[in-house]
Parts: sequence; structure tokens; C-alpha cells
Amino acid sequence: MDRKKLVLLLGALIVAVGTAFLARSMFAEGAAPEVLAAPEPEGPKVLVANRALPAGTIITADAIGYQQWPEELVRDAYFLDGETDMNQLLGTVVRLPVTAGEPVTKGSLVAPGDRGFLAAALTPGMRAVTVPVSARTGVAGFVFPGDRVDVVLTQRYKSEVTDLNYEGSETILKNVRVLATDQSTETYTDEDGKTVVRAFRTVTMEVTPQIAEQVGLAQTMGTLSLSLRSLADSQSELERAIAKGDIKIPEGASAAEEERILNAARSRPVSGSKSYESTFELSQFRRNIQAKDEAYLNQRYRLLLESGQTPTPAPGVQVQTGPVVRVTRGKRTDEVPVGSR
Repeated sequence: MDRKKLVLLLGALIVAVGTAFLARSMFAEGAAPEVLAAPEPEGPKVLVANRALPAGTIITADAIGYQQWPEELVRDAYFLDGETDMNQLLGTVVRLPVTAGEPVTKGSLVAPGDRGFLAAALTPGMRAVTVPVSARTGVAGFVFPGDRVDVVLTQRYKSEVTDLNYEGSETILKNVRVLATDQSTETYTDEDGKTVVRAFRTVTMEVTPQIAEQVGLAQTMGTLSLSLRSLADSQSELERAIAKGDIKIPEGASAAEEERILNAARSRPVSGSKSYESTFELSQFRRNIQAKDEAYLNQRYRLLLESGQTPTPAPGVQVQTGPVVRVTRGKRTDEVPVGSR
């Protein structure tokens, strides 16, 4: 081979090898730097809130947990892992609000039996009322603190007009939060971690001031029974209230503000908003009997008039002297004055 061609070939080979090394070096320098694992935080584990805990929240196992915390930021008021019995904190109540991820301090919790415990468990603006129950009226002990129940009034009423005895039941309260059974705000478990069903004689509930008045009046009228609600009921009723426009969220409200409004509506007990002055105002059952009595007295009054007598109307009864039309709806027949709606 010609010496000149050989020199050119060797030169081209050297240039190609050099170019390859140069390209490799450039790509290596432009590669992403190796990501180093973040060092584990040093320090003890402290008890923190897994979610926001407003004042009045009853502590459950999923509400709190341990998290590594810088040792220089640990305070004497914190609960430390290895020094705290978590089981003793279950059933305590948040006295001061704790944000999600914030350490839970000893001063922010109040335990059952401590002074001010029940007041701390109450939502601001609410009241606590206690009603007696039995195994029959208390869902056989399957009601636990934190559950929500409906309250059913069962009563016996004797008509003063016909001397007939009537018995009936009606739901007077809905979505009421149970604070305690007897004097306990805790749910008991056995050695295997299973919930223990216990008989109790009283139930303490969280209600509005107006509902507290209704409960006091209802206890003089008959027997109060508890009806345990499904966990999904509050959400379905909330959706119906939103669809009807009963719950209004201001325009431009933030996501946090909207969630606060919905949570307040979801946990609100349902009943009338007025104070009741009589058992007839509180009980639809008694109002129905009163309407039947008035219809009976009016019919009797008209029959006496038609026979030529001059009867005296019963006190408090509105006498219908004009023509009436009998309206039958199912098994019920009412007399409706002509011209009324």
C-alpha cells in the first residue's frame, strides 16, 4: 500500500478515536447528578396529630401517631414514644385545637374524670343532656360514644273527649351525637382487641339548647328510645340538603371554608328550631288525636243543632257550623268545611 495512503488512514483512525472519547466525556458531564437519600431525622419520636383535631374531638387510634422530631425542638409537654401509653390517651378529649402534623401536648388533652372533661367534649354552642335507657331502649348496648342516633318517643295518651287510649311512636330527633354511656366516654376492648358490648343505664347526648328543652319535655310524655344510625346516613342527608338548597356555601369560599361548612352541617342534630310550650306542639301524634277529637265534637255539635237543641261548644274547640264535605284518604275520613282548602 502507498505510504501516503497509510499515513492518511492512520490519521483518520486517530481522529475518530479521539472524537469518540471526547463525546463520551461530554455526555458524562451532562448526566443528572446522582440523587442522595435524605438523611433520617435524628431525635426521638413524638406524638403528633394525623389530621386536624378541633376542640371537642374524642381521641381515637387513627387520630394520632408517632413521628420523628428534631431533638432540639422537643419540649417537656410532648408525648414521647417509649414513655407514653397510647391506650391511656384513647377516649381523651381535645381541649385546645391541634393542626395536622403538630405535636400533641399534655395540656391540649383532658381525660375522663378530670374537671371540665365533658365541657371540653362539647362542640361550641352545644349542650349535654342525659336520658335513661334500658337494654330494650338502648339498642341492647350496641351504642358507643361517638355514634349517632335518632331519638324515638313512645307514648300513651288518653283522649279527654272520647276516653279512648292511644299508643304511638314517632322520631323527634335525628343525627344526635352520643357523648357517653353511663359515665364513660371510652369504647372498651378485650385482650384480643374486640369491642366489648356493655349494658348501660344512661346515655349523654350532644344537642342544641332548643333540643335540650325538647328532650326535657319529651321525658315527661313517655319513653325515649335510641335508634342507631348508619355511618352513611349523614352523608346522604347532607347531599339531599345541598340539592334542596338548605345548605348554602358563599361564593368564592375556599376549599377549607367549604369543608368546614359541610362538616358542621353533617354533624348537626336535626329537629325543630323553636322552643315548645306544650306537648301538642312537640308531638305530631298528639296533634292527630286532637284533630280527631275536634272533628268528633264538631259532628256532635251539628247533630244537636239539627235536632233543635242549643249545645254549648267545648272550651278551646273551633265549632264548624257551615256545610262540610267528608273526605276519605285511605282509612281516614275527615270533615272539611265548604270553602276551606
